[in-house]
Amino acid sequence: MTYDLIIIGGGPAGAAAAVYAARKRLKTLLLVAEWGGQSVVSEQIYNWIGTPALSGTELADNFKKHILENTGESLEVREGGKATSLRKEDDNFEITLESGEKFFTRTVLIASGSARRKLEVKNADRLEHKGLTYCASCDGPLFADMDVAVIGGGNAGFETAAQLLAYAKSVTLVNRSDTFRADEITVEKVLKNPKMTAIKNVDILEVVGDKFVEGLRYKPARNATQRDAGGDKSTSEVKELKVAGIFVEVGQIPNTDFAKNTVPLDEYGRIKIDAWTQKTETPGIWAAGDCTNVLYHQNNIAAGDAVRALEDIYLYLHTK
Repeated sequence: MTYDLIIIGGGPAGAAAAVYAARKRLKTLLLVAEWGGQSVVSEQIYNWIGTPALSGTELADNFKKHILENTGESLEVREGGKATSLRKEDDNFEITLESGEKFFTRTVLIASGSARRKLEVKNADRLEHKGLTYCASCDGPLFADMDVAVIGGGNAGFETAAQLLAYAKSVTLVNRSDTFRADEITVEKVLKNPKMTAIKNVDILEVVGDKFVEGLRYKPARNATQRDAGGDKSTSEVKELKVAGIFVEVGQIPNTDFAKNTVPLDEYGRIKIDAWTQKTETPGIWAAGDCTNVLYHQNNIAAGDAVRALEDIYLYLHTK
């Protein structure tokens, strides 16, 4: 059997695409490795439009319920189906799962998301969601009038800091190297805020806290040779930063390995798309959400991108 469309992913992009595909009566298969995407681990989400607050688990459950309400003649769902390869097969595409099952389709929407690169220091895993978080837009308001830290010196780190400045008493950005990877204008603007501080060229040793985050310990990086806000670089003195919250922005790992031989990726492994249509550079394949090279990654953006893709896929199938 050959489907009109196979959607890969059970997060906000995959869920939105599946509902729209069913309503448009495209013969569709949704492959879900895990419902909910990255947000499934969030204690509370405050920015999912139409819902004042809900947990990541509730959001994932809502995705599943909404999709299952639309299953039937047009839409099928295959849970636990992690894709391991995607390749062109004549005029169609072949998708293989970990189980070895193969499915064929005329078009593909990749909505496989990405995984946050974790902070790998002592106690980071134990205190995750207990003051240590990977989502400022989800959890920032919880830290109103508190001292917080952001780990990471790229654009994502500075953008997170800018968001937190609206709530927090103070924000300290901690950077491993002596230079920031973020755009110079962004760095300059964010650091001008009187509530903002940056500590450069340090190695984080551990997250401090019993039941909740109380701070972090760090020391000058091994290659440090000069003074800055972090202290004397000629010593290995361990310092402690007292904060109630830690926001980690050390990069994302797109879930795109299965597609790397079929669609062009950027230098970070994200799928390159046309932002007008969500098309990839491979005809017949679209992508939406965190696995793509769009500028901002959030649940609402991912869902909207998937709807845009479905509109274009429908026209492609019916006007080709």
